[in-house]
Amino acid sequence: MKFSVFQVSRKGGREKNEDRMGYSYTREAGLFVLADGMGGHPEGEVAAQITLQTMSSQFQRDARPRVPDPSAFLASGIMAAHHQIIRYASERAMLDTPRTTVVAAVIQAEELHWAHCGDSRLYVMREGELITRTRDHSYMEAQVRSGATTEGINRNVLFTCLGSTVRPMFEVADPLRLREGDRVMLCSDGLWGSIDDAQIVRTLSSLPVGDAVPSLVEMALRKAGARSDNVTVLALEWETPSESAPTGFTETEAMHDAGFESTIQSDDIDALVDEMDDDAIERSIAEINQAIQRTATRRG
Repeated sequence: MKFSVFQVSRKGGREKNEDRMGYSYTREAGLFVLADGMGGHPEGEVAAQITLQTMSSQFQRDARPRVPDPSAFLASGIMAAHHQIIRYASERAMLDTPRTTVVAAVIQAEELHWAHCGDSRLYVMREGELITRTRDHSYMEAQVRSGATTEGINRNVLFTCLGSTVRPMFEVADPLRLREGDRVMLCSDGLWGSIDDAQIVRTLSSLPVGDAVPSLVEMALRKAGARSDNVTVLALEWETPSESAPTGFTETEAMHDAGFESTIQSDDIDALVDEMDDDAIERSIAEINQAIQRTATRRG
């Protein structure tokens, strides 16, 4: 594989940055993940970090050097991350669970596979045109797709996420065959909430990814002003010619079969990917819900 990748995350006007992003790769496969911890719930940054660590650890375990089934890997990785967040909340007897969105992609055999839950997005650009992007799991997006009015609807209200006490909904897309020069971008809503798709495509298509990513982030921060959300972007160009390799150029041909590289901090693989069984998950969720109900009753 040959690709150029660049990533930036800025806190914006928030007290802390709850976004997390990173990538891992072997000689023949790459994993790219971005998670946006949700405000209004405790420790969103922890939920985002758990998601990255869990998926990266599972990738290191499964990619030998390819993932046997990328779509199945993405689905199981997202659910494993959800389970680990629930485990984290249960072990600490938290009255509410940390929550996060996620968008993740696997590239291998020149195919792009991706999945998402929530409103963190993936865009694919080819020859200056938008080929596809994810559709948000939000009430705003549902209204837009149905042709109904969006007046009075808060775009930030989602109907699914990881870490919720309701089983998450997520989508796994059909694979896309990549061509030399294709650009793939993962981003949090701090970017697309301030900059429209046309500007995103124009900027990412006209500049090397190492220049386009910081330019887009700064543009979003300026436009949003003092109340800017966290802005996080991870973008790559596929099959960048090595003779014109820019910052972030990666070539994996020389790696051995067991080789693994990652920008994602990861703990012990077995501990992270050791999922709770369904009964244990249901018990943990029931305990958290009961604690929330008891707190609400006392406040009433």
